[in-house]
Amino acid sequence: MTLGCENRLDSFPWLFHSDGECHVGEPARVIASFQIARRPEAVGIDSERLEALFTRVQRDVDDGGLPSAQVAVARQGQLAGMRTFGAARHGEGLAPATNETLYSIFSCTKGVIAAAIWVLLEEKLLRIDERVADIIPEFATNGKQVVTVEHVLLHTGGFPYAPYHPDHWTDRAKRLEAFSRWRLTWEPGSRFEYHPTSGHWVLAEIIDRRAGMDYRRFIRERITAPLQLDELFVGLPPGYDHRVADAGYVREPVEPPGGWGEVTPQALFELNRAELRSVGVPGGGGVAGAAELALFYQALINRGAAADGRRILRPETIELATTVHTQDHHRDPVLRIPVNRGLSIVVAGGDGKAHLRGFGRRTSPRAFGHGGAGGQVAWGDPTTGISVGYCTNGFVDWLAHGRRVTAVSSLAAACGAAGLMESKLPSPVPFSGTREG
Repeated sequence: MTLGCENRLDSFPWLFHSDGECHVGEPARVIASFQIARRPEAVGIDSERLEALFTRVQRDVDDGGLPSAQVAVARQGQLAGMRTFGAARHGEGLAPATNETLYSIFSCTKGVIAAAIWVLLEEKLLRIDERVADIIPEFATNGKQVVTVEHVLLHTGGFPYAPYHPDHWTDRAKRLEAFSRWRLTWEPGSRFEYHPTSGHWVLAEIIDRRAGMDYRRFIRERITAPLQLDELFVGLPPGYDHRVADAGYVREPVEPPGGWGEVTPQALFELNRAELRSVGVPGGGGVAGAAELALFYQALINRGAAADGRRILRPETIELATTVHTQDHHRDPVLRIPVNRGLSIVVAGGDGKAHLRGFGRRTSPRAFGHGGAGGQVAWGDPTTGISVGYCTNGFVDWLAHGRRVTAVSSLAAACGAAGLMESKLPSPVPFSGTREG
């Protein structure tokens, strides 16, 4: 099921290409046929291991631990398998969740914003050593003049709690006023502390200015449309809201170690409102299905191209962006481990701590991605060629959440055919496509 173009709204300019035509939902199918493998083994995925992953995901739903869950695994640019379990609430209604159910992906959105920034870097429209204030003069207040683009991408900018109220998300003038008011909590670069939304509002404004268009339109034209990921949204258009599963807690919320910070239950569930899903909050307001997440990372781990050869990034750009840029003293405030941050993504690393970064225990050190609140999973592994997307609308306590993410990621990483993990693979797909769209 897709959305046609009969309802054009000026409030959704990012849905339209430079030719003035809306391309959302064209062609009329969710996933293109070239993106679906004939069978798992055709792309090097073991069917029995894939079923083991599906069984584990279904167990959480059958046991009452989650209302619904959706998972997809891909390799060689194609989906090897996808399953959806449980029921999804849409407002007052409750219906079975299906493979057409969409989910709020929360901070998995940061990986999509990352790709847009990487395009600007590749085209020399942006440098990571630039000062944000030189791009956004309104940011040049209260000591923030020293903050660089790299600081923002690495969550080392020093303004993790900077407020920007949801009532103002659609007002760019209010956004710039907020930038002017924000103050530093600590010296930029001196430490790491996760910036749930503030840093990515800054990145969105940088994209607007350097790309010369709204960040949501830039993502649509340069990332999702070329990859034919029509239902990976940063800014949900009209007509889709009824397919998005409303998120909620399965049991009474338990405050995680280190506190809620900005990511309170109330703040998260603001994104159950259609008018706020439409905003495309750059730090956590994306909407997609598990298939879109898995296929998005397929392009990034396969030299920047989709299975049909359409290229969005050059391999050397991805290599730069997915190299660890943080230093050893940049450590998680709670876990006290190095955060292993690339440019707006997380890198698994080879220090035995990858499972604490959301990658399970079976990925290679080169795996990278970004998870989301509630246990959303999205990563790709350039060594094995495997990528995974996992979505749920159920929130649980932080310990159960962590255990589930580790289990899902470990089982997904183990889906490769016998010998895949042990072999030293060349590039999973020998793409030779050129940039299009």
